[in-house]
This record gives sequence, C-alpha cells and structure tokens, in this order.
Amino acid sequence: MTKRYLATALLVLCGFAGTAQAQATAQPTPLPAWEQLTPAQREELIAPMRERWNRSPEDRQRMYDHARRWQDMTPAERKEARKGMHRWERMDPQKREQARALFERMRTMTPEQRKALRDQWHEMTPEQRKQWIEKNPPKNP
Repeated sequence: MTKRYLATALLVLCGFAGTAQAQATAQPTPLPAWEQLTPAQREELIAPMRERWNRSPEDRQRMYDHARRWQDMTPAERKEARKGMHRWERMDPQKREQARALFERMRTMTPEQRKALRDQWHEMTPEQRKQWIEKNPPKNP
C-alpha cells in the first residue's frame, strides 16, 4: 500500500512539474487593445486608480495634472520618466530625503543657480550634505 501511494504521489508531482515547465516555456498571449478588453478586464485595470482617487481627495489635482503631463510626453520622455521612477523606488530613505530637499530648493532657482548647486553638491562630503539637508529640510517628507 505504501509503495502504491508513493508511486501515485510521484506521478502527480511529475505531472505538476511538467505542467509548470510547459507554462514557463509557453509564450504569453499578447493582450488585446483596450477596445477588445472585457468589462471585467477594464475594471481590474481601473480599480486601483479609483481607490487612490477616492482615498485622497487632496491629491486629485496632482494626479490629474500628472496624467495630463504623461499624455503630452514623447515616448523618449516617458522612458526617462520610468527610469527616474525606478531609481526613486530603489533609493533608501536617506537618499529620498536628500532628493526631496534638493528638488524643493531647485524648483525656485534659475538654470544657472541649479547647475551651481548640483556642482556644489557633487563636491560635498556626506557630512556636508547632511548639514545642508538639516538647513534645507524637505517640506513634505
């Protein structure tokens, strides 16, 4: 009885392994254009955005403006924006705080002033950068 059970279990495991391997090597089916999506598929894509929109009324204008800017971007600009988003996601909290502080400070500067601050920043030691952040903290950490 034990041998039969073991043999059955082994056959089942081999079947699962074969199925998983076939699924891994199969090419994914390309998804259709928006117009060909089912209502359920469209809802699945939209639901997270609806939740964010309803959860944060104070952020709605920013979200809307962001979506409008995204539509106006060229494919190359979108690619650069995605790279920036991925870089931001991988940053540790200290680097994010520095980036926020620099961005807030630079948005009111002329291009020449921004270049001067960037050059100065690259020459600073980590301790000097920390002191600069303490003197110029981001408003919305």
